[in-house]
Amino acid sequence: MPKLHWFAGWCAAFVCSAVLHAAPQFQPKVVVVTYFEVGNDTGDRPGEAQFWIERDHLDRVIEVPGMTHAVRANKDVSEIAVVVGPGQIRPGVNLMALGNDSRFDLRKSYWIINGIAGVSPEDGALGAAFWTDYVVNGDLLHFIDPREMPGGWEDGYYAIDKSRPGEEPRVAAGSAEDVRTWPREEAHINWRGTVVKMNHGLLQWAFELTKDTTLSQTDAMRLLGARYKACPMASEPPRVMIGANIATETFWHGARMDAWAHRWVRYSTDDQARMGTTSMNDSGAMVALYALTREGRADWNRALLLRTASNFDRQPDDMTAEESANSEKHAAFTGYEASLESAYAVGSRVVKAILSGHGP
Repeated sequence: MPKLHWFAGWCAAFVCSAVLHAAPQFQPKVVVVTYFEVGNDTGDRPGEAQFWIERDHLDRVIEVPGMTHAVRANKDVSEIAVVVGPGQIRPGVNLMALGNDSRFDLRKSYWIINGIAGVSPEDGALGAAFWTDYVVNGDLLHFIDPREMPGGWEDGYYAIDKSRPGEEPRVAAGSAEDVRTWPREEAHINWRGTVVKMNHGLLQWAFELTKDTTLSQTDAMRLLGARYKACPMASEPPRVMIGANIATETFWHGARMDAWAHRWVRYSTDDQARMGTTSMNDSGAMVALYALTREGRADWNRALLLRTASNFDRQPDDMTAEESANSEKHAAFTGYEASLESAYAVGSRVVKAILSGHGP
């Protein structure tokens, strides 16, 4: 009997090893990454994934251990879509689970990471689509409550290794942390993971392909934009643009926070970037893709980030910050449905180009 038990154990171990080291079953050309879904994947009020699933016929359901939402795929699994949010932590955990599932070979997959976002009325209109060039983490820093901060400070935020806002030099000029020295045509990250530069060449290809996309604007979106008297871009027709994304777990709102976000993006990138959108996920997602790249399981140089504006990040002239924040509800923002349409209209052009063999 002991010999039989040994043999049975050896067989079980052999089978497990064979499964773990089996050839991958799926080699998607495109991974569409979204951060939330409102209810079901299809047939109800849409979240970020629903248009992709319904319109691209991602009818196949693949459960992945460790992921909080099933993978959706088309028939031949050349395109898959995942829901990995909310927040910063969940995207990292979910993408690592996907990347380490031995059934998937993602080494040559392109990543279209997309979601709705806030936009400053200084930078664009509701429904606008921004290809992200830099992701800046707005959480890993010092903060002193404005009621206790020293006089003369613009706000209470400053870098984790500094003693006051805007302290210079931010990093040693010419060092590895100096964003101005980073390679232009490759994705790059600083050692804390708080600034990520996307692959510029891939971004420019996507922008040129999609910059003429017509984006919808409702009367409600136009009227709200017109209330920002000093910000003409807020009421212009939405268009495809390039801009940085600031990612924070806190859903902040208001003119003072908007000013901080603009300052923080400029400061963190050594004046290489200008804020485009605000959200809470992309830092976690890109750190995970960086880790998977180092494992040889993905290539973050094939990743694109697309953010579409569903709401303004600060109040119009005739409202307080509180009134403005509470007038807009999640999944019911003034530009909510238009921003979902913009994400699919712009992003799907890239996906179709890649699937048809006309990618970068």
